[in-house]
Amino acid sequence: MQKQSLFWADQTARQILDRKTTYYTRKPIQKFRKYVVKTSASISGVLHIGRLSDTIRGESVYRALRDVGAKAELIWVAEDMDPLRKIPRGVPDSFSQYIGAPVTDIPDPWGCHKTYAQHHVSEYLDVISEFVSADMKKFSMREEYKKGSFRPYISRILESLDTLRQIQNKYRRNPLPPDWSPWQPICEKCGKIITPRVTKYEDGKVYYRCSDYSFEKTTAKGCGHEGVNDPLKGEGKLVWKSEWAAQWAHWKVVSEGAGKEYQVPGSAFWINGEIAERILEFPMPVPIFYEHLMIDGEKMSASIGNVVYPRQWLEVASPELLRFLYNKKLMKTRSFSWQGLPALYAEYDAHEKIYFGKQQAKNPKEEAHIKRLYELSQLRKPSYSQKVPFEFCAMLSQVFTEERLEDAIRLLRKTGHI
Repeated sequence: MQKQSLFWADQTARQILDRKTTYYTRKPIQKFRKYVVKTSASISGVLHIGRLSDTIRGESVYRALRDVGAKAELIWVAEDMDPLRKIPRGVPDSFSQYIGAPVTDIPDPWGCHKTYAQHHVSEYLDVISEFVSADMKKFSMREEYKKGSFRPYISRILESLDTLRQIQNKYRRNPLPPDWSPWQPICEKCGKIITPRVTKYEDGKVYYRCSDYSFEKTTAKGCGHEGVNDPLKGEGKLVWKSEWAAQWAHWKVVSEGAGKEYQVPGSAFWINGEIAERILEFPMPVPIFYEHLMIDGEKMSASIGNVVYPRQWLEVASPELLRFLYNKKLMKTRSFSWQGLPALYAEYDAHEKIYFGKQQAKNPKEEAHIKRLYELSQLRKPSYSQKVPFEFCAMLSQVFTEERLEDAIRLLRKTGHI
């Protein structure tokens, strides 16, 4: 890798390694023994190819760090404390009783795993290795809370409520109420995490009443229970504008991806960055902001029916092609269409030819960028082989039946494709 590479992942790696002071507190940053890049996925929604974008881009930064000799590690975290918000297609209506409960505490509707979360995480992790080459360490937020891994950070945050409110109120129109708490308890009676409304925080304990909570299209029913919760026992979670900072401090994260909506000042990324530095005394990670993937101009949604799952992608395209799509300019709006697959393959093949010197780029700068993009899109050491254009193969599949396979091969030989 060129030391002054203009490729985004190399620039991010260089920014991580060259940082001298923290962003908010301007304190010196000590050298890290190991540079941890974090990627994650919420288990409350559909684990489609859009969720892979965060992991693929995170791995590119991880590889860029390793390419300059830094000791690096890639971790994947299941955000499995999130509540179930709606009943996905294929799940019995009776599961509406679990709306508002952590997905780790809901039974598996299909009966093949212990919980709803385990079912989706297992399915996702079975295929994610097809798209990344790093041996990622994997964690569950529910398990980490239960083990007490976050106890030191919860204590520090609760001891610094005045500072925490000050940080949050800078970006709020209405200040947080005096009884506000960054700890969200799980109701000890009904097991839901979204319905307990904190009524006060006193002597290290959170007092709550379990009340209805309305999502956009569904309502989590509260049971009316009034209870007391000890944050240090792990039956609950920090709210996101505290938990993200605790994750960074706990795993010593130096970089993490986030959608473009987090780029604006006052978003959860920057608020957590300030919490990490001013309360937890850990430097805010270098962000990897990116544009989300659209399908035919629309957001991927199970209700719309345009969701593309990782397994579906592998049925028609290589994992390297999806890595190529995501590793291109991060903030460029992308709308994928299956009809555009031939053009994407043609672009990828052109990059491959330049990488192996079969074609020339316009200039050295463009050549370096093309080669680095192609290199980071690979899962293993690349080797060149003459390829038949995808569009030509698609045309042949429409003209020749399986019984006329030999005729198709003869045509490929005649046209010089093989």
